[in-house]
Amino acid sequence: MTVVLDTNALMMPVECDVRIFDELDRLLDEPECLVPQPVVAELEKLSDGAGEEAKAASVGYDLATDRCEIRSTAAEYADDAVLELAAESGTHVLTNDKPLAERARETGVSVISLRGKNKLGITQ
Repeated sequence: MTVVLDTNALMMPVECDVRIFDELDRLLDEPECLVPQPVVAELEKLSDGAGEEAKAASVGYDLATDRCEIRSTAAEYADDAVLELAAESGTHVLTNDKPLAERARETGVSVISLRGKNKLGITQ
């Protein structure tokens, strides 16, 4: 099963103490994790700052480049790129971003998001 991760999802390990890859393994059978190039660019830009957000973005960037397949998209905006990849692969989106989750659900894409303190759950 394929999962497209957004910027917010890749920052969850630091911001929400969520082991996203362990959780994806728990929810799905051998998930393939995809990250659109605009998400990688956004993480890179955010990691140039200071503070907790920059730390979370830096960890997210490392996770994206080490554990996920990076894909190019026609969309330049990160959320649009996530939805583009999800539509192409007919798959799940991992996000905790409510507007992105709503847009994904409107197009029939399943959303994986934070449920409880540090667990993920799937919503249709």
